[in-house]
Amino acid sequence: MPRLTLARHAMNTRFELVLHGDNPVSLRAAGEAALEEVGRIERQMSLFNPTSEIGRVNALAAHEPVRVSPEVFALLAKAQRLSRETKGTFDITMAPLLRCWGLLGYNDGRVPTDEELSATRSVCGMSLVEMDASRFTVRFQREGVMLDLGAIGKGYAVEEAMEILRESGVEAALLHGGTSTVAAIGRPPDEPTWSVAVEVPGLAQPLRIPLRDEALSVSAVSGKSFIANGQTLGHVLDPRSGRPVAGAHMAAVVLPSATETDALSTALLVGGVASYESMFKLRPGIRALVAGPGSDGSPQARATGIELPPG
Repeated sequence: MPRLTLARHAMNTRFELVLHGDNPVSLRAAGEAALEEVGRIERQMSLFNPTSEIGRVNALAAHEPVRVSPEVFALLAKAQRLSRETKGTFDITMAPLLRCWGLLGYNDGRVPTDEELSATRSVCGMSLVEMDASRFTVRFQREGVMLDLGAIGKGYAVEEAMEILRESGVEAALLHGGTSTVAAIGRPPDEPTWSVAVEVPGLAQPLRIPLRDEALSVSAVSGKSFIANGQTLGHVLDPRSGRPVAGAHMAAVVLPSATETDALSTALLVGGVASYESMFKLRPGIRALVAGPGSDGSPQARATGIELPPG
């Protein structure tokens, strides 16, 4: 069966798509349409594009209700629900805090003063975002609130791209955006599943996670970090404290929805091992892994539905 590989740069990362099928022409057309969908979503929802819907919301919503498309409204509503379900460990209003820590965009990172941190935390939180489902409008309760879909947008783009492939009749495909989210349709020829390698702190070899009609997202503090006072500080912030995550090194979640795995892997990383049990009450059939420092500082990992090597 022919194999086709396509790639596109979007959302500050490289999206790569592997497809198998009998008709190379239709397979390429479907793959290119799927990757174009990723680009469309980036143009629609990018924090850094002032003409995007999210850019307009950030510029205007503190002064007036801003109407958005039903698609964007539905994603924001899902993010709001996920924030409630995860008790605030997932939050799309973190952009001001990321900027405060020098972690927004291509900045190198800095440690804010306690006064700066306190002032910035006052403009973060989903409670400051008002949504009117009857008018598809978004309004902020105060100046300075910003939406950033970085912890859910890539998963959403992957999920929508995979839906285009399914509608085109593709029966075997794997799409990943950088090292954070990957989704699978069917299985490759002569294999029972797709197999995705994941680096886990404390393990000498990458962990192989099988996927079939599922999505996997990995969140880790090591993706972007800086060193201050001899301490390595990661780019993922805890919405509850406004400070870099310290209770876990990485987290992985497997579910049918890439949108949800993207958000919930972030929530699990923020919540750490302490939130592990509650995470499994959120979705039936969830598979997950969290790795972090043990009480003695040595790496430890907990997993359900993902096989860890002995020891």
